[in-house]
Amino acid sequence: MKLPPPSATDLLDELKSNSNPEYLESLRRFGVQGERALGVRMPVVRALANQYEKNHALALDLWDTEVHEARILATLLDKVSTVTETQMETWVQDFNSWDLCDQTCSNLFCRTPYAYHKALAWSERQEEYVKRAGFVMMAGLAIHDKKAEDAQLAHFFPLIEREAYDERNFVKKAINWALRQIGKRNAALRSIAMLTAERLTIHELPTARWIGKDALRELKCRK
Repeated sequence: MKLPPPSATDLLDELKSNSNPEYLESLRRFGVQGERALGVRMPVVRALANQYEKNHALALDLWDTEVHEARILATLLDKVSTVTETQMETWVQDFNSWDLCDQTCSNLFCRTPYAYHKALAWSERQEEYVKRAGFVMMAGLAIHDKKAEDAQLAHFFPLIEREAYDERNFVKKAINWALRQIGKRNAALRSIAMLTAERLTIHELPTARWIGKDALRELKCRK
């Protein structure tokens, strides 16, 4: 049975007690901003979250600390049913690393009623991590929304193809991830994904060709 959670201050102290300077340095090497990071490994963060009941107010308090791992913990402790569009728009503007983006979208945002709308809207935005979030949402929906109709997920393919010009590393990798993950959902979606990837392989832009070739390589292995 899960326990009522302690305060954000107590949880922050717990995270600090598990900080690891060597792991923090590795986070920095992989593009995670270290100014407000502690260097706590994800299994530790998840184990901490698993001890406690969900609590929306606590999640907001943890996010407001601006500490990297506290924000990830917030995504694990928040209640999906209480997340609002306003909260999502506020938090997405705070994304400053690929892993905070990915954890927030996968743990929380892609499970909300607003997920499809935000995936579409954010994929058109120009801010690097907001745009990444749009495509991470697409990948997350392909994984987590077990009730999704093929048509809902297939609707993302034109957006993937449209935005495949973006050469920013964290964006192009998210676009590639979305294409691969939707394609792995089932045979019908894989066929559409492969056609999309094939078109990208002959695109005039190198970024689009990379996205197409990399996705096609994995999708062919899934047959």
